[in-house]
Amino acid sequence: MSAIQEQVQSLPEQQPSQVSQVLQEVAPQSKPVKEKKAKKHASEHAYPLEVSPVPEYVAHRIAMFDELKKKADQVDAAQPRLPISIKMPDGSLRDGIAYETSPLSIALSISKSLAEKVVIAKVDNVLWDLARPLVQSCSLVLLDFENEEGKAVFWHSSAHVLGEACEKHYGCHFCVGPPIEDGFYYEMSMKDERLVSQNDYESLETVAKNVIKEKQPFERLEISKEDLLEMFKHNEFKLKLIESKIPDNTSSTVYRCGPLIDLCRGPHIPHTGRIKSFAVLKNSASYFLGDAKNASLQRVYGISFPDPKQMADHRKFLEEAAKRDHRRIGREQELFFFHELSPGSCFFLPHGARIYNTLMGFIKSEYHKRGYTEVMSPNMFNVKLWKTSGHYENYKDEMFMIDVEKEQFGLKPMNCPGHCLMFDVRERSYRELPLRFADFGVLHRNEASGALSGLTRVRRFQQDDAHLFCRLDQVGEEIDATLDFLQHVYGIFGFEFSLALSTRPEKFLGKIEEWDIAEQHLTDALNRFGRPWSINPQDGAFYGPKIDILIRDSLRRNHQCATLQLDFQLPERFNLQYRNNGSSSSSSSDHHGSDFSRPIIIHRAMLGSLERMIAILTENCAGRWDFWLSPRQIQIIPVAPQWVGESKAKGSRL
Repeated sequence: MSAIQEQVQSLPEQQPSQVSQVLQEVAPQSKPVKEKKAKKHASEHAYPLEVSPVPEYVAHRIAMFDELKKKADQVDAAQPRLPISIKMPDGSLRDGIAYETSPLSIALSISKSLAEKVVIAKVDNVLWDLARPLVQSCSLVLLDFENEEGKAVFWHSSAHVLGEACEKHYGCHFCVGPPIEDGFYYEMSMKDERLVSQNDYESLETVAKNVIKEKQPFERLEISKEDLLEMFKHNEFKLKLIESKIPDNTSSTVYRCGPLIDLCRGPHIPHTGRIKSFAVLKNSASYFLGDAKNASLQRVYGISFPDPKQMADHRKFLEEAAKRDHRRIGREQELFFFHELSPGSCFFLPHGARIYNTLMGFIKSEYHKRGYTEVMSPNMFNVKLWKTSGHYENYKDEMFMIDVEKEQFGLKPMNCPGHCLMFDVRERSYRELPLRFADFGVLHRNEASGALSGLTRVRRFQQDDAHLFCRLDQVGEEIDATLDFLQHVYGIFGFEFSLALSTRPEKFLGKIEEWDIAEQHLTDALNRFGRPWSINPQDGAFYGPKIDILIRDSLRRNHQCATLQLDFQLPERFNLQYRNNGSSSSSSSDHHGSDFSRPIIIHRAMLGSLERMIAILTENCAGRWDFWLSPRQIQIIPVAPQWVGESKAKGSRL
């Protein structure tokens, strides 16, 4: 039970009058901060701290917001104030009034310290602004920054603060500002072709800190699509998002803090003053919606915390991470490098190639013990293959396409369709199954240039990829064996790992009934495995559910490497079949009469991309390699010329 839940369980309620009094103390109204004279920065910026005059579209947004908010408040004021009941995590019930009682007032009725600590609420399992009134009886959970959802909300709100700072400093048009794994960013389109530089960081932080001091409340407002188009008519990027994401005759929400009003589903923290430490980390160029065909944008990254000590700890973490950066170690130890003439494709030098081949050899030795057969398949296929597999429809934007003699070919982004052709090269018998095809073939994926990052995000890579063709009655045993394989491999490296079941996405192939069967097989296997696991809703591959495996390195960072996916779709699309024994119990389904059945495919990788695994191992050991992986295990140095021959002889024996 969390500290928040314990407080909910043990502390008495306060009277409504006390709640009102303390509420004003915890979530005060926005207080203007006296303007301070801008300090001269060491870099002597040519740009003022804030643009002047303020762009016209800012006043237009505010005027529309104020008018629509007044109408919305009148509607809310007319709602009946009925008694409601709020169920807390410990099972206790608290009384409230519809359209008056908020999660924040409930927190205050428990303790002021709790109200100051919580970041966001969950109402009937839906994230909800702390200051937003409840409208009916419900369940309520209060989340703080230590909760992953609470942290994401905190950083999302901080992104809005960064967006306000950017708009004030640059006079830009903002695009999107989401939370990410380690903080947040804001994207914007600059005027006059100005670019963000490191010299701007201090100014952005100064403006952001003023925003934080003002304790600007986050205000939520639901607006029709027509009004949204009018509100953001000066911003071409918002217009595109509104037109493409919001159906006609519907509405969406905007959030306001100070002069910034942004299209946003929310929710957010009560006010900007909850942010106690804020820093700008880096900047980069990007493309609108990540598409190189779209307009070029500027992106600024930041980090924030509810406690200044957390910022100090984070800076120490960044310093240690910089020391362990695999790109730096790769250059210093002459392991690998990248070149602008082949972005996203690594050059492995002799020492790096030794590590690469050692990892590959380790997996191959395990394959031999575990009944796998190594195969080799082409790098390039006619687009007909990708249309059959479904990749052309669902994945073509991530593929490299090539025209060859008036026909279109694609470099393979994965091995599974080629392995289907191998399975289908002749008639198969139920006695041959399971067939375990392992392939270290070169793969290519058309990652955006802005997304490339050392060995962790590349365009050319190899995987310890394998596909298991099996009968329905063999699925459980094969998944169990694969999870055992996984535990053995990660035990060798000393990695902790976590498991998550990723279920059917919105865009999928096949029948829902087959997906349900596949998801149940993976669920049963995870339960048999005996380790804790979680669910990632709608995060499966388009052709089947999967088990995602996250490993944790010495810096407590999570990385996804291994994967395990169950696939009923590719066998159907490639019309794969095997001659059965006449018993339906071994068949996934019978499409060909009593003599033939469909196999099931299990996609799996242990290391995943060898490139990414080398990056993780490099940073995990900080370049101090385990002896079996070290590219420089021993060096013989003659102390005098007469010992050169003997040294060479010893070296040859080793």
